[in-house]
Amino acid sequence: MNNLQIPVRGLSIHVKMEGDRHLPAIVFLHGFTGSSATWTEVRNELKGSYRTIAIDLTGHGKTTVPDNAERYSMEEQVEDLEALFEYLKLDSFYLVGYSMGGRIALAYTIHYPNRVKALILESSSPGLLKEHDRMERKTADKLLASKIIDEGIASFVEKWENIPLFESQKSLPAEKRQEVRRERLQQNTIGLANSLLGIGTGSQNSYWEALNSISNPVFLITGELDAKFVAIAREMSNLSPTWRHIVVSGAGHAIHVEKPRLFATMIMEYLMDL
Repeated sequence: MNNLQIPVRGLSIHVKMEGDRHLPAIVFLHGFTGSSATWTEVRNELKGSYRTIAIDLTGHGKTTVPDNAERYSMEEQVEDLEALFEYLKLDSFYLVGYSMGGRIALAYTIHYPNRVKALILESSSPGLLKEHDRMERKTADKLLASKIIDEGIASFVEKWENIPLFESQKSLPAEKRQEVRRERLQQNTIGLANSLLGIGTGSQNSYWEALNSISNPVFLITGELDAKFVAIAREMSNLSPTWRHIVVSGAGHAIHVEKPRLFATMIMEYLMDL
């Protein structure tokens, strides 16, 4: 596996790449508080069949942590990805995004559809449709960002891993829970705070109205126990009837963490059917 630090638009982006260049490529984008490491088990399942590229998004993992929250905006991150793919000479690939990474993957596909052979969104949304809801969320994210700075990573992670969204992860083996916690604890306070301010759901534009413009194949994956995102995915797939949506039994928000082998199998089966 190659661990690379790639200079892109004033940043140093950390990328994990594995697999021969002749294999079809899959790019993975993690969620908030995550990193490229979150995809390790899924990528191991795909080894030999696909070339995999996992990226540490701005302010996360080993990628640069800009001090300016505006540098984390959706527009900036989409352009960072495009410049990165140019650097890597990735002309076409399958794009997988989880949660925050899914929002970024969706935005990238809307702006650069010709590179994306298929878009796979795990527990993701196109943002908030109503301005009022975006303002409320922006205020909440700003408050949380301040708490991260004031109280530190350890205090934040203790609260974050106990929110209802991750309740299903409490049934994971202790070793797996510790692995997820370590990944979160290794994040940077400025990086997490600025991610909330710059690319939180309240800060990004809504992409609901742009969904009909997407002609790429799209596969939506949600966990049965994550009712909010199941409902969002159903609404998305109703707007775009060619999109496929699967609800995974017994899984919550992070299917790739809770059921990595099943998640990888679903990706392979979907791509083989295209």
